[in-house]
Formats: sequence, C-alpha cells, structure tokens
Amino acid sequence: MKSVGIIGVGLIGGSVGCALREVGVSVVGFDSDPDRLKEARMLGAIDEAASSVADLAARVDLVLVAVPVGLVASLVVEVLESSLVTVTDVGSVKMSIIDFVSAARPDSVGRFVGGHPMAGSERDGLNGIDPQLFRGATWVLTPTDSTDASALAEVKDLVSSLNAEVVIAGPAEHDALVAMVSHLPQLAASTLMDVATANNDDQSVLLRLAAGGFRDMTRIASSHPTIWTDICVANRDAIIDALDDYSLGIARVRNLIDEGDQDGLLELLERARTARRDLLPVGSGQDEMIELQVPIPDRPGVLAEITALAGSLNVNIVDLQIAHSTEGGGGVLSLVVSAADGEVLERELVAAGYKITHSGLS
Repeated sequence: MKSVGIIGVGLIGGSVGCALREVGVSVVGFDSDPDRLKEARMLGAIDEAASSVADLAARVDLVLVAVPVGLVASLVVEVLESSLVTVTDVGSVKMSIIDFVSAARPDSVGRFVGGHPMAGSERDGLNGIDPQLFRGATWVLTPTDSTDASALAEVKDLVSSLNAEVVIAGPAEHDALVAMVSHLPQLAASTLMDVATANNDDQSVLLRLAAGGFRDMTRIASSHPTIWTDICVANRDAIIDALDDYSLGIARVRNLIDEGDQDGLLELLERARTARRDLLPVGSGQDEMIELQVPIPDRPGVLAEITALAGSLNVNIVDLQIAHSTEGGGGVLSLVVSAADGEVLERELVAAGYKITHSGLS
C-alpha cells in the first residue's frame, strides 16, 4: 500500500504513522483536536493533515482508526459510508464494535477488519510516540465470516510493515481473553488500591509499609480512568464473567485460610507459581531460561554496573524486574537470561561481590 490514513494521532496512531513513514508509506492524519494534528505533523507522525474523515478516506488506500474505544464504531461506519477503502482499528474491545458496524453497514462491513495491538507506553499522547513501539509485539486481528479476504490481507500487510506479529482470533474469543489478562487486572489493581487507602488517614505510613509486591500489583491503577470506563462499558459481559471467576477464586482462598488448610494453600500457590513462570519471556530458539535474583543496595549506579557487566559479557537480558524491600533500602533485581549466559553472568556477579540465587524457567 502507498498511503494510510490515521484517525486519532495520539500515542498509538502517532507511533503507527512514524513507523509507516520510515518504510516509505505516505500518512494522512485527522484528529478532532486541531492542535494535536499540527503537533503530529511537526513531530513527523504524519505527512499531511485532512480536514475531515471523508477527506482523509478519499486520499488513502487504507484507514486506521486509533481513538478511544467508545468512539471507534461510529468512525468506522463514517469511513465505510464515505469511501471504498479497507478500515481497521486499534481498540481493545472487538465484539461490540463489530456488532455496531454490522448493524449500521451490513453491505460494507466486510471491508472492516478489527485489530488490537498489544503494545503501549507509560507516556501519554504524542509525547510517547515511538516508531519501534510495535516491533515484536502481538497484534490481534479479529476477522469474521463477513470479512473480505482482500481486506484481511491488506491489514496483515500493514501490521507486518510495523514489525508486529499477527495473531488471528474471533472477536468474542479476543474479548474474553483481554477481559481476563488486561481488563480484570486493571480493575483488581484499582480496587486493591481503593480498599487499602479507604480507611487510612496517613498515606505516608501506608506508602512506607507498601512492599514491592503491593506496588507492582497496583502500578496500573495509575492509568487514566476515562479510558477504562469506556472499556468497561464496551466489554461489559466478558469483564463480568472474568470478575465472577476471580470472585470465586478469592472465595476459595478465603475458605482455605479460614479452615487452616495449609496443604490446599500450598497446592494453590505452587500451581500459580508454575503457571506464572510459563508466562515469563523466552529467548530465541529452544534456549533454556533461568532467572538470576540479585540483592542490590539502594545507591546510584548499581543498575548501570550490573547491566554494563552483562553487556561486556555479551549477555542478553531478556527481562528485568526490581522488587523493592521495605526494610534497609534496596531490593532484589531479577534478570531473565539463557542458562548458558546465566552461568557466565552469575560467576562475574559473584566475583564483583553480589550474592545470587537462580531458578530454571523452561
């Protein structure tokens, strides 16, 4: 494709635009905020600005809708009504959008291919745009029986040009999965934060007592609320199902604790521990992975020392996390590396004065 139109030039839309321009695709943008549209052009996220949705759709080969999920469906319909181009989106909910488009434009819904890139940034809007944002990321496409094969092929080509990995899923399957792995964690984190602080008048005391696990689990509670209210409305049924399953799980844990069932608790914790390890990143090929756990002091430069040492040994750190300690300052740095690299890195870290523990992840 030679040209792509992007409706909504925020973080995702702007990053897509930058990435496409790097591979020679012409990008036309439209946004309801004229100032953001000007900024997107200044930052190189788009080549040209369109004056309306219809103007944009008339000038490009494919349109990507990158707006909050509550606005996606009506804009997809507007594009389908004003042109014959293929349309895709980046919304994190699919079934309600497809149902709306199918009802509004049954004659042209085949040109709409639902999409959801599993990528993002801690930064907001155009301040966070990054042409490498989608490299290696999963990008879910949700075609239906009505989807035109040529439209699906066009969108696959678009995603591939961004160096993302295409995964095909049904819209209902997609919504159920993201409800469990994305929407439920957000609600759980926000609820835990709310419960923990509801009756605490001294927030500073709570923050001092908060262990690394609490901070890690509630980190996403800082996400923008307006995004999530739209998502909860759009994916209501799947989220309620996920909440019901989680509620049953919490109730089972409560009963185990109430009954003093240590064997039952141990079985649950071990099962969860094993399942969690299966989610950790893996290296290329069939490499066995290990996790090095390195206690580190709270002082400037300690992370740089360890990562520089790994770099000097040509050791690739596949994943990195820090668990903060509530006592004594510092914490534990977890490094996921291949088993072969781990032996080398562990030896040099011990020689540098660090104490290491590790576990296999394969």
